[in-house]
Amino acid sequence: MAAVKGRDTKPELIVRRHLHAAGFRFRLNARDLPGRPDIVLPKYRTVVFVHGCFWHQHDCRSFKWPKTRATFWKNKIKKNAERDTRKQNELRALGWRVVIVWECDLKKGQFRALRPLLRLRTDS
Repeated sequence: MAAVKGRDTKPELIVRRHLHAAGFRFRLNARDLPGRPDIVLPKYRTVVFVHGCFWHQHDCRSFKWPKTRATFWKNKIKKNAERDTRKQNELRALGWRVVIVWECDLKKGQFRALRPLLRLRTDS
């Protein structure tokens, strides 16, 4: 698992390029916020998490439980999902808007999760 990157992943780079092209300026992996969000848009008080379907247990076709070491993986992925929920709630309690972008949506070329954010940009 040492080869698994925690930042600057391909899906993350796609989202960053898309946001930058739309005129957004942002911070990356803010250590001072719960959950170290992948992208932070301070002006809009919004954070973006780019989640891989496997690591964050997305209910989609891309997610499949591993057949080997099933107990280990179920515990690990379950804890990831619980931590995600806890950190997102902490961010919301601090007044941040939380946007989740799933890897499977990016593979389809869909940016549904970013639409409300893009509307914020056009409103201001």
